[in-house]
Amino acid sequence: MFTKFGMMIRIAVKEGGSNPDLNVALAHVLERCRNKNMPKASVEAAIKSAEKAKSGTQHTYEARGPGGCVMLIDILTDNINRSLPEIKHALNRNGGALADGARHNFNRKGVISAPAGDIAAERALELAIEAGAEDVREMEDEDDEPVLQFICDATELKKVRTALEELGMQIVSAGLEFVAHSHVSLAQDHLEGASVLIAALNDCSDVVRVWDNIQAQS
Repeated sequence: MFTKFGMMIRIAVKEGGSNPDLNVALAHVLERCRNKNMPKASVEAAIKSAEKAKSGTQHTYEARGPGGCVMLIDILTDNINRSLPEIKHALNRNGGALADGARHNFNRKGVISAPAGDIAAERALELAIEAGAEDVREMEDEDDEPVLQFICDATELKKVRTALEELGMQIVSAGLEFVAHSHVSLAQDHLEGASVLIAALNDCSDVVRVWDNIQAQS
């Protein structure tokens, strides 16, 4: 996990500099690192490494997976001739393939996450409306704990986050993400295959994150 956070720090520093007071994206990544108890020394080392790095480029690849689901694969690499074959291999072995057009299923949005606690769905929607968010989703985090994800326009991220905090929400992460606007519901065998594929992609050394448009199971 910490390796992925290190890569996210590198991307944020590359795009906006190493000062979190001036780089909102970096500030949000550092907040996630703290919430996951990433050692301070590792965070500082990742920032210094990013400052010194002369090479390394970010790419987003479009792919199709089992059952017609689509994915966006974010990578950070200093050698695309190493990274791309690795991603193609993971896709080919697990029922996927690179496919142009997948990006059309996603919008770049601000996403703010907070523990769901005992907040009912109706109250969650009320909070979203009061804070100026476009939508709210009930999800589970990496530890299978229920969380609420408030979706907003990318330019409104800071404003909506502040409003949610003023409404008493405990924010655990906030940042820009690809959010699917066109979902696909998969049969169980395709769902299992897609899960294996996503895991294989995340195991690739240069992959930072994988987004998909798979409909959450109720």
